[in-house]
Amino acid sequence: MGKEINSQALGEFYKGGRTRTHREWRGLKDTWYDYTRWLYIWKCMMKFMSKPQNIKGFFRYRWMLNYLSTLDFLDRHTEGLRGPQLRIAHKEFDMIVEHMIDSMTNLFSADQHIGGDPEKSKKMVLFDENMMTQIMNGFPNLMCVVPEIPPIYTSSTMAQDGILHYFDVAEEYGVPGDVCPMPAAELGVAIEDDYPKVGCCMVECNTTCDGSMMGNGIEARRFSLPTFQVAVPIRYTDEETKEYAAQEIRNAIKFIEDQTGEKFDWDAYFDRMKTFNGETECFREWLEVSKTDYPQVIGNNVALYRDAYYQVVGGRDRTFLENEQAICKLMYEAYDKKVPVVSEVRHRAILWGVQAQYYSAFPVWLQNCWGIVPLIDMLSLTSTDFYSENDKDQAMYDLADLYAKENMRNRSEGGLAVGVDDLWRFCEEFRADMVIMYEHTRCKSMTGYHGIFEDEARKHNVHLVWVTHGLMDPRIASRQDMRTEVNRYMRTVLQEEPIDPSLEEFDDSNAW
Repeated sequence: MGKEINSQALGEFYKGGRTRTHREWRGLKDTWYDYTRWLYIWKCMMKFMSKPQNIKGFFRYRWMLNYLSTLDFLDRHTEGLRGPQLRIAHKEFDMIVEHMIDSMTNLFSADQHIGGDPEKSKKMVLFDENMMTQIMNGFPNLMCVVPEIPPIYTSSTMAQDGILHYFDVAEEYGVPGDVCPMPAAELGVAIEDDYPKVGCCMVECNTTCDGSMMGNGIEARRFSLPTFQVAVPIRYTDEETKEYAAQEIRNAIKFIEDQTGEKFDWDAYFDRMKTFNGETECFREWLEVSKTDYPQVIGNNVALYRDAYYQVVGGRDRTFLENEQAICKLMYEAYDKKVPVVSEVRHRAILWGVQAQYYSAFPVWLQNCWGIVPLIDMLSLTSTDFYSENDKDQAMYDLADLYAKENMRNRSEGGLAVGVDDLWRFCEEFRADMVIMYEHTRCKSMTGYHGIFEDEARKHNVHLVWVTHGLMDPRIASRQDMRTEVNRYMRTVLQEEPIDPSLEEFDDSNAW
């Protein structure tokens, strides 16, 4: 064991106990750096728990227990990383933790379930979980709240069994057990009355599928707030839909103005879109480096962070841009030195489909176990356009484009060109010889593409590895089930041996 990548058997960390048995030794410099970040997160968490209102929230909501696994979450997503990769990961994941702490502090301070400030609650506009929030860039005096993120999305990422209770509640209520876990969990939380009670109104969107839309309807009934649903065009690539889509954005803005008494502030909007465009510039630079022989910002260092700043924050917090500029600096320094991200690059892979929430650390396992470099994932490959910073009319079309290209609908809607054809274009651009195809067993949106993907992969001479999962429910397909599908392909089809054999099969069913 030591400072080199793959210098120790990482699978040994999972033998015995609920979580990892000990901390990873990465050499003196990297171990010390990792330890200081570990202490920093403890400091953030203790600061969070020092506020009486947050303590009330901790004991009010059962899903808050999942956040006790925050440190393990960070360990899993930085496993095996060294040097620049380790530092990039901490810059991104530490920022996510800080943002979540600030968001939940803000949420609990206004939560009527625990005696929060009712006046502050009236300044909060609720947004659908899969929805872009850039409309709120024009309302600097209001707060944007995404109520599903703390109890469902982050909880299921922090702990693989974190929201199983809510699935069971939904089934007891009468919902069939084979529906998508996402709307099922949302329903379960609503039935249990485990959403914080905040907000003056809510904005939703026709996101990925019918199940999600029905979930939105259930939540709207539970929140009992004035609700507006943005009807984004399904065939959003058709030019004929542009005017209609822009009008929907205008309607949503007017709805917020009518419900809150606030007027859309164009100066604030354009200022925040400058920040958003700066973040897009950083992301484009990450992608360009990932097309070279020495990619740097890959896999886990893209997927969750991209979702946070692109969709949830949306330009309203300049700290994210400053963080991304610092990441670019680290990236270029590593690229100039030709720093490898794995000990042996065997395959360059595109990750396509919707990944398992309960195994968001899967990409780092791919690189540690098999030398598969996960260059980019489908949900991160959203818009890379720059949007207007001074034209009010164009801004409406820009927002319509952003809402059409939300993370969870960008590839499932829009037709064959964006759902299938773009994949092979990305394989060519990134020089990828492999696609890790996530197959969410209860998703109906992209099931019809299965055979087409198989045929096209053969045409393009790309290895297609199917990985089955249950999105938020590990009982459908465990983490080891996901790993086994890759192991079988690598051994039987490619006749390869793992870089780290200890990671090929290990029991993490009882781990966070």
